Amino acid sequence: MGGMALRSPSLLLLLSSLVTVSALSAIEADEEASLLAFKAAAIRSGYNDPLALWNRSTTGGYCSWEGVRCRGTRRRVVALCLPSLGLTGVLSPAVGNLSSLRILNLSYNGFSGNIPASLGRLRHLHTIDLSRNAFSGPLPTNLSSCTSLIEMVLNFNMLSGNMPSELGDKLKRLKVLGLQNNSFTGRIPASLANLTSLRILNLAFNLLEGTIPNSIGILKDLWYLALASNNLSGVPPTSLYNLSSLDPLQIQWNMLSGSIPTDIGSRFPSMQILDFEANQFTGTIPASLSNLTSLHVLHLAENMLSGYVPRTIGRLRDLQILDLYINMLQANDWEGWEFITSLSNCSQLQRLSICNNAAFTGHLPSSIVNLSTTLQTLRLDNTGIWGSIPSAIGNLVGLEILGIFNTSISGEIPDSIGKLANLTKLGLFNTNLSGQIPSSVGNLTKLAMLDAYHANLEGPIPPSIGKLKSIFSLDLSYNHLNGSIPRVIFELPLLTLGSLDFSYNSLSGPLPSEVGSLRNLNKLILSGNQLSGKIPESIGECIVLQELWLDNNLFNGIIPQYLNKGLTTLNLSVNKLSGTIPDAIGSISALEQLCLAYNNFSGPIPAVLHNLTSLSKLDLSFNDLQGQVPEEGIFRNLVNLSIIGNNKLCGGVPQLHLVPCKTDYVKKNINGKLKYLKIALPATFALLLLAIVIALLIYRKQRRKQKGALEPSMVEEQYERVSYHALSNGTNGFSEANLLGKGSFGTVYKCVFQAEGTVVAVKVFDLEQSGSTRSFVAECEALRRVRHRCLMKIITCCSSINEQEDMSARVGDFGISRIISESESMILQNSNSTIGIRGSIGYVAPEYGEGSSITTFGDVYSLGILLLEIFTGRSPTDDMFRGSIDLHKFSEDALPDKIWEIADTTMWLHTGTYDSNTRNIIEKCLVHVISLGVSCSRKQPRERTLIQDAVNEMHAIRDSYLKFARILVVQDGVGTIFL
Repeated sequence: MGGMALRSPSLLLLLSSLVTVSALSAIEADEEASLLAFKAAAIRSGYNDPLALWNRSTTGGYCSWEGVRCRGTRRRVVALCLPSLGLTGVLSPAVGNLSSLRILNLSYNGFSGNIPASLGRLRHLHTIDLSRNAFSGPLPTNLSSCTSLIEMVLNFNMLSGNMPSELGDKLKRLKVLGLQNNSFTGRIPASLANLTSLRILNLAFNLLEGTIPNSIGILKDLWYLALASNNLSGVPPTSLYNLSSLDPLQIQWNMLSGSIPTDIGSRFPSMQILDFEANQFTGTIPASLSNLTSLHVLHLAENMLSGYVPRTIGRLRDLQILDLYINMLQANDWEGWEFITSLSNCSQLQRLSICNNAAFTGHLPSSIVNLSTTLQTLRLDNTGIWGSIPSAIGNLVGLEILGIFNTSISGEIPDSIGKLANLTKLGLFNTNLSGQIPSSVGNLTKLAMLDAYHANLEGPIPPSIGKLKSIFSLDLSYNHLNGSIPRVIFELPLLTLGSLDFSYNSLSGPLPSEVGSLRNLNKLILSGNQLSGKIPESIGECIVLQELWLDNNLFNGIIPQYLNKGLTTLNLSVNKLSGTIPDAIGSISALEQLCLAYNNFSGPIPAVLHNLTSLSKLDLSFNDLQGQVPEEGIFRNLVNLSIIGNNKLCGGVPQLHLVPCKTDYVKKNINGKLKYLKIALPATFALLLLAIVIALLIYRKQRRKQKGALEPSMVEEQYERVSYHALSNGTNGFSEANLLGKGSFGTVYKCVFQAEGTVVAVKVFDLEQSGSTRSFVAECEALRRVRHRCLMKIITCCSSINEQEDMSARVGDFGISRIISESESMILQNSNSTIGIRGSIGYVAPEYGEGSSITTFGDVYSLGILLLEIFTGRSPTDDMFRGSIDLHKFSEDALPDKIWEIADTTMWLHTGTYDSNTRNIIEKCLVHVISLGVSCSRKQPRERTLIQDAVNEMHAIRDSYLKFARILVVQDGVGTIFL
């Protein structure tokens, strides 16, 4: 028994050891199983396995697996860290079984799906980082059960829904909460104020709305606050400015309002980044901001701030970025520009952007050149500054971006600009700069973009531009440059992403064949110059060219046979090109716009053009094309098709109203017929020639005999007689009261036939005037034959309206002698008649002067001029219109803000008695009418409003005004006003 007693403790100890070993084995098996379940879910089928070494045969077991860290004899997993491994599956709920887990870092992977709720069981977890994945769905509420959490970083996922308020109720140890770049909605939970240990709060780039909770000011330890790019609104709470530990305060890109506290400079002694950009803040920039001496970045752009920029802002000696663009800040020659001078104290300044402040006016401060040489970006564009660019601009040797465009800056580009060797972008467009482009521009070897269009630059393009080896966008259009295009420009190697645009200058000479070396150019725009010669065949070697604009030049010859198949726009209009349109154009499948108008092309329209399914605009007008018009594709889209001015075309869709093409008869026994034709044609031609000669001899003999009697007989035999008595009564004895107007051959009176009640115009010819009878005969014949859908019977028709000083209408000559046949118009060949003109000067469409046929586009032009004349009170032939200024340009320039400056004084005579609403309605109607007149009277026929659309627009304007005018009565006796 005694021996037995001695052995009992040993047995108990052995049994206890066996139980412990068994328990350890079970724990290890559970941990290993959870990790393997995690692996199975994290590796998407068909993808590489980054965890291939996670297997049971690994020496040391699961605790030696990559990213796994264990602790203690029980080999509990305390850390799972697998960032940037390319895991693309889902997060297994089995991770929630790793009960001792303290760190979970799966950032920078491709996990998707929901975050499993089982993570709420990890009571020891103090760091979770699932950022930069694709997790979606709501944020699990039971993550708030992880009461040991110190850091929760879920940035850059696709999480959605409201932020759980429970986070603020339980996670009292939380110091970092990062939920940036998700899709959280709703309001910021006020319970976040309970997270008294919070140091970093990043909720930027979500869809949060409402106001910033006032309670957020309780978080005294908070030093990083980012609420940017949400939908937050209202005035930021005053308590926000009590967070004196803040280093960055980023509340940009919201809808916050109110003013910036005047004492903000005493609130944040450690502030380095202050970002209020893109909100609705108003008021002035507080001068106290100059006390934030640790500030590196100050973003106040895109608000509604006004007043002057504090002149003491230069105290921010560590300032690197100052963005004030898109506000209502002001400065002028007397006050406001002092801040530029003070900024010279900011020796680390890298970016200064004050653009888009229209009230920044006055001369560009010369002190701008004293800014730090560390300055990389200087944006002065879209302001009201004027003056010249300082000659010492070259001092800013660190500049990479310089924008002075859309300003009134003038003078010459200083030669010192060539010292800005680091410049990559230079914007000088829409300015008043003049003079020549300095050759020193060639020193800007890092320049990628040079935009100097719409200025007054002149002289030749300096060959030194050929040294800009980094350039990829060069735009010098709309200047006064002349001379030839330097060949060296076409040796620039990197014109890859932008364009080469020299359009609308006075460049001349040929297009160098070296253009083919621009293998990477995708846009070449040379419109509106005086370039001549042939278009070089080498242009087909520009293998990525998408847009080619060579219109409005003097090019001749034929279209190159080979063009890049990737072209989307080909515009060769208004040149002197000839020959046929190459069939090869039909193989440019990407072509969207093809404009070949106003050239000398002949031959047929290539039928293959209808295969261009991407083609949205085709203009072949005013050439000498002939034959069948295709009927498919673009040729069915009459809105974007123009073929007018080609009188030999036929066929096409019925809506084109072209003559049918002649059908070729079936040729039988063609060889036999040719044999007979060889005999018949010469004989027939000889007989026909003889008959013509005999007819001419007889005609000339009879003409000499009947010359004196011809004119009266035509009048007497062809036209109805009206008694002189009826004419005298109808005009009240040809009274001055009925005088309509006087012409070169006679006087026109208004006549009323009392019996019929008919109103006619009577023209009394001056028979002493040479040619008056011939003019009378031709006009009668023309008026008798005229037919037009816009005209009633001839007795009520007038061809032009000449407004007198009292704006009363006068009937002018109806210049349509071309309607009569050639034989009947022979007598007019040597006369003084202007009957061949299709309308009166000022009203006639410009294309008629080039010999074009009458179209509805000409009718619309005359209507437009008439509208402008009526509502401006100015005739198109007014003495004020000289050079490039005509009634159309005069009216167009006034739209929409200067409409009262051009309106007829009788229209705004009483506007001072109206309230602002009434005046605004009248102004709106005037803008619509003048806009319609401008649209109808554009120089290019296809750009004019269609006649039916113009009628509809006039009715709409009238109806809109009448709704208001019925109650609009002027009290001074003028009466109700109607349009």
